Amino acid sequence: MEFTHFPVLHNEVLEGLAIDPDGIYVDGTTGGAGHSRMIASCLSEKGLLIGLDRDPDAVAVASERLAGYPAKVVHCNYSEMRQVLDDLGIESVDGILLDLGVSSHQLDTAERGFSYHTEDAPLDMRMSQEGLSAKDIVNTWEAGELTRILREYGEERFAPQIAAAIVRAREQAPIETTGQLADLVCSAVPQKYRREKNPCKRTFQALRICANDEFGHLRLGLTAAFDCLKPGGRLAVITFHSLEDRIVKQQFAEWCKGCTCPPDFPQCVCGRKPRARLINRKPITASEQELAENRRSHSAKLRLIERS
Repeated sequence: MEFTHFPVLHNEVLEGLAIDPDGIYVDGTTGGAGHSRMIASCLSEKGLLIGLDRDPDAVAVASERLAGYPAKVVHCNYSEMRQVLDDLGIESVDGILLDLGVSSHQLDTAERGFSYHTEDAPLDMRMSQEGLSAKDIVNTWEAGELTRILREYGEERFAPQIAAAIVRAREQAPIETTGQLADLVCSAVPQKYRREKNPCKRTFQALRICANDEFGHLRLGLTAAFDCLKPGGRLAVITFHSLEDRIVKQQFAEWCKGCTCPPDFPQCVCGRKPRARLINRKPITASEQELAENRRSHSAKLRLIERS
């Protein structure tokens, strides 16, 4: 199986995690093992890298690519990492990486249905290859719900028009392929908008996020990851769009918040202390060289936090 993976911000991730050769690390989204292999290569025989992924294709490939390294690969969602560590008898770890979004393999494999560039691909988009699919959503959800997810998850300004076009089309025949959906989106937006950019990106993003419950898993996964860190352990999160980044930024800020007493109190009575500190106040982005070498690094943002 060909599983191409270009680990974005790889040097910045290794530096940010401050790898201890004897430490235990979790890659919650191991994918094609790009980041996982680099982390594992820094470890001694006493160290361990645990790679998690909900995609069975990724698990199979990562298991092959990490053979010979101090590593273990587990098929699960990263939001379930506490249970995985309990099963392995591990109380806490030195560092965790979450590289969010869709992998290069998922985008480039037509039959997975993630890309709007392929006309005849089945409309799927499921990372785990099970459960609710994008096809189920567009063919069964009411216009109001379709409008909501296009607005909330895709920030699509023509959400009502696109939802209406979907509902009209499915009354004639089910929407089966990525090409059919892309044509519907193009027909629903103004011609000027079609000329300026590909109008399908936001709709496909919204359906992918919804089908995989990405934001729900992100919120659960951030909490699980933080709770699994040792004091001094670090959490690195790479996001690829503003909605993900906002969730991560707000959660990091909450963990770093100290005293909440009113400013006119002579002394603290709440007793609240920060649970973590930010490693970087502003997100780290790709260098000019990486931007030139990997187009998918353009929207990547890396945030790092250290548990107190």
